[in-house]
This record gives sequence, structure tokens and C-alpha cells, in this order.
Amino acid sequence: MNMPGILKNKQFWGTIIAVILLAYCVKDVRTDDVVDLARRTSLSLILAALALQALTIVCKAIRWQTIVESSRKLTVWRVIPLFSAGQVLNIIMPMLTGQVGRILLFARKENLSKTYVFSTIIIEVLFDAVSLLLCIALLSTVTAVFPRQYQSISYIIALFTAALFALLYLILHFREKMDDWGKHRLRQRWPGVYITFKKFTSSFTRGISMLRSTNYFSRTLLLSLLAWLVHALVIYFLFKAFGLKLPLISAVVIMVINTVALMVPITPGNAGTFELVVVAPLLVFGVSKTDAVLFALALHIVDLLPAFILGSIFIYTERQSLKEIRAEGEKEKFLQQVEDNLAVEEEKKV
Repeated sequence: MNMPGILKNKQFWGTIIAVILLAYCVKDVRTDDVVDLARRTSLSLILAALALQALTIVCKAIRWQTIVESSRKLTVWRVIPLFSAGQVLNIIMPMLTGQVGRILLFARKENLSKTYVFSTIIIEVLFDAVSLLLCIALLSTVTAVFPRQYQSISYIIALFTAALFALLYLILHFREKMDDWGKHRLRQRWPGVYITFKKFTSSFTRGISMLRSTNYFSRTLLLSLLAWLVHALVIYFLFKAFGLKLPLISAVVIMVINTVALMVPITPGNAGTFELVVVAPLLVFGVSKTDAVLFALALHIVDLLPAFILGSIFIYTERQSLKEIRAEGEKEKFLQQVEDNLAVEEEKKV
């Protein structure tokens, strides 16, 4: 790749940012403090945290299985490595390109439309937001009030959740009116746009229609809550492993801040940004800089390792690669254009 090409590469700039942020985090860490922390760290508790993180992935994978259940029946042994492979793509490809890769992977492997897969990801985001709010409310009631300096984050999540619920409700409620509007406003003047609009609304509403089912809704919410509560335990177990005397509510604070701050991945694997976001609240909680930085690095590894192991199983058995997914994306784009042109001709005949 030539120099102009490198300078336009998101991966290159993401890596540069990651190196700068990591250097900033570790610049004050002393070797003696690292050795001292290593001596008092519990390996068994770290392994327990890894096992819990794997359980988090399993819960989220089964949740996605539940969301697509009406359109595609997937076994647990199929959905866990598939979901993990999507997580790997989302981790290593910055600036939301990982989500695009995940959509292409799921659509290709399970013969689903990209719009439908996109709608299932929107559902995941919605239930994640609801679950985080419930975790904050539950633990604040049981243990202590959510720290005042971070309460604004809970307000942001609440507003986002309410807005997303309202948007999805309007889409489901006014689906027929949207179709009529497209038919009268777009069909004659811009048939290509009309076909695209019609296919998008059809696939998207099919994906979010599970919100109308009390059974699907309750199962999805339960799995979401379980996944986030287990993830909070991952952080809490690492507290214990590092000898940090912090309560469970502190683990929830870190989990919430981390999730909100890293919604848009800037660096590959969120390297640097993850550590910075975890270190900041730990310093507020009175943890030393060295312990905070090393804890953040350990938590990052614990977060990534199970997904990479499970995702690698799928990538290896299915003989997938990033280059293949990109090539498939271009191929699907071309085929989509051909399909839309044929659909336009059919509409004209009607």
C-alpha cells in the first residue's frame, strides 16, 4: 500500500491513536509496583473471571438466537461461535466497520437479508440499554446510590432508550401508512428508490416485530439482564483478584461507563480507549495509578480472549477471512443492484 493509501486507512490511524493512548496510560507505571501487584494477584480468580466472560458471550449469543428465532432456527452450538466471530470483527475493525462486517457475515452464513440482520442489532442495542438502566436501578437500591459524578450517564442511557423505543413503536404502528406513502410518492417518480424503501421497511419491520410478542420480549430481556449482571461479576471478580476492596456497584459503574464510551470503536480492539475509560473511574474510587492501569489491561484481555477463542473456532471451521468478507460484501452489493433493477421492471408491469 502506498503512502497516500496508508494515510486514508482507518486501521492505520486507529493503531496510531491506540499507541498514543496506551503510552499515556502506562507512562507513570513503575516496575516495582508491577512486581508487587503480580505477587498479590490471584490467578484462580482471574480464571473464574474468564469463565464468567465466556458465559456473558453465551448469553448474548442465545439472545440473538431468540431474536432471529421466527426467521431462522439456529442451534446453540452454531450460534455461539457465529456470534463470537461477529464480535471478533466488531473488535478488530474500527469506526463501525466491524458492525458492517458482522452484518455481512451473519447475512451470508445464515441466508438472511442485511437489513434484517441490521434490525436485530438495533434490537440488541435497545435491550442492552434497558438492561444497563435496570442494573443501575437495582444495584443502587440494594447497595448504595449510583455515584453522583456518573449519574448523567444513566440519564443519557434513559433518553436514548426512550427515543429508540418510540422510534421502533412508530415504525411498527405506521408500517402500512409508510408503505402507502412510498407507493404514492415514490413508485412512479423514483421506482428504484421505492423498491429500496419497500425492501428496507419490509426486512427491518420483520426484524423488530418480535417486540410485539410478550414471550420473545421477556426472554430477550431476561437474557440481556443475565449477560450484563454476569459481566458486572467479571469486573467484581477481577477486583478481588487484584486485591481491590471495591463494592459491586463500582463494577457496575465501570461497566456502564465503558459500554457508553466505547459504543463507537475508534481503535482496533478498543486498545487504549478501553484502558483510559476504565482507569478514570478507578482513580476516582481511590485506586493507585499502577493498580488501575494494570487492572484495565487485565480486564481488556479478559473481555477479548473468550470471544477470540470461540470466534476463531468458527473462522477456522468455516474457512473465513477478513478479505473474504470484504470481497463478499462487494459481490452482494453488485447482486443487490441487479435484483433491484429486476424488481423495478416488475413494478412497472403491475
